[in-house]
Amino acid sequence: MISDEKSRYKSWSNLKSQMNDLLCDSLKDKIQYFYTTYHEVHNAYGRATIDYNKKEMVAFSWVEMHAQEYEMSQLYKEGKKISYGEMKKKKWMPEGKLCEIDFINSITIYLKTDISSSLTSDNLLLRVFAYMDRRVGKRTLIRIKDDVEKLPEWVKQFYRLRCEAENINFQHNQTTDETACLLYPKRKNQSSVSNEPKHGEDRISCDGSGQVGI
Repeated sequence: MISDEKSRYKSWSNLKSQMNDLLCDSLKDKIQYFYTTYHEVHNAYGRATIDYNKKEMVAFSWVEMHAQEYEMSQLYKEGKKISYGEMKKKKWMPEGKLCEIDFINSITIYLKTDISSSLTSDNLLLRVFAYMDRRVGKRTLIRIKDDVEKLPEWVKQFYRLRCEAENINFQHNQTTDETACLLYPKRKNQSSVSNEPKHGEDRISCDGSGQVGI
């Protein structure tokens, strides 16, 4: 569980508004960030989700917070010394077993973090937010494909949603005409485009420099 107190957070409506403003046009009104607190429950536990077309894609709740605390207590009983941070990075984050406080705190961090850092962050929620961010363009989405493939499924699904929304097709390792033009603009008028760059060419260079900006 991330330790920042809820009293330090901005109001949820404010955070949600900022996150909605950062959504790319292709996912506007399709992605919904949801958070609620159960005031009638002790300590006002809550639940958060990221939805796509009103379908829940991933959820974070107080249940996971208790599961984290229980797992930590068992480890201590067994004499294993490991921090919350280590457990979160090595186990809970890859498994997507996070609580609503992790979700809220990650949004707060995301809004203060530059987009390039978010795309490579150990906090996988920051990567999820970045994949759907309007500041991330098609060239960057193509560039990070191989890195994304190494990530857990709950993270990759948001990358796929964005690519599909932008008509970027990676099926069978073939590029669409639009993707090929982004990869190799100098050859965009050719009838067919090879997946492999010529000798000396960067695989994803769109300007010949080997650099792809966001």
